[in-house]
Amino acid sequence: MNGRSRLTIPLVIVGLYVLLAVFAPLLAPDDPNAVALARRLLPPQAHHLMGTDALGRDVLSRVMYGTRVSLLVAAAAVVVAGVAGVALGMVAGWRGGWLGAVVMRIVDVVLSVPFFLLAVLVVVVLGPSLVNVVVCLAIVRWPRYARVAYSTTLQTRGRGFVRAATATGASGGWILARHVLPEVLPVAIVVGTLEFGLMVVYEASLSFLGLGVQPPTASWGSILSDGQQYIATAWWLATFPGLALFVLVLAVNLLGDAARDRLDPAKRATVTRRRFLRRPRTAEAPA
Repeated sequence: MNGRSRLTIPLVIVGLYVLLAVFAPLLAPDDPNAVALARRLLPPQAHHLMGTDALGRDVLSRVMYGTRVSLLVAAAAVVVAGVAGVALGMVAGWRGGWLGAVVMRIVDVVLSVPFFLLAVLVVVVLGPSLVNVVVCLAIVRWPRYARVAYSTTLQTRGRGFVRAATATGASGGWILARHVLPEVLPVAIVVGTLEFGLMVVYEASLSFLGLGVQPPTASWGSILSDGQQYIATAWWLATFPGLALFVLVLAVNLLGDAARDRLDPAKRATVTRRRFLRRPRTAEAPA
């Protein structure tokens, strides 16, 4: 698979998921919350391509609407955690001293606590809801962005163009926004792309445990939770939302790897060096 295919294929898959989430009300064949006990636990067929659940609800419609929840929560969590983490990391790296030490010790403490332990604690305190799940994921994952922003800011702070801007009397805020942020942003985008897949999995995990999006709102995690007790008799309840989750996370991870190769300066330098070494050299003309 060449470099263009590595980026194009996962991007198309993620784009299809986004379109499915946006146009779910138009594409869904049924109301995802419509209960019809007369058609409960129907296997996949013409009128219900993914079958029905224990309450007679169409699984395909619920998976479509669950896509909206997963993408919305993941995108919001990545944005909130990214903005907070990048801002704190850049300020800590630029100011240094006790402020940088305090911020990075907080980062170490948060990263040392297991995700589910911290997430369950936050959700129990705030209560399970869509907004609180976003807040919970942002609180848990912002240190990843803060760490890369901190290290990149430390590297950029000693470069010549930053020292020149400081010598001309530019303010710290202007230097951070004009010179440091463009260096931090590509790395933060790569981290955010890779984190997006984790956010989808974490949201599904919290919903599976009953700590995420609450019924009757459709979520991949809650659909999997409802289907686990029927795994032997109604395989479709857990299979189809599990496949939807698997394909999305795989596509996002592949997209993150491709974005890292394109945006990471070290990776780009390595690729350029390899291409130069592979380039055939022309023979020198005789004297």
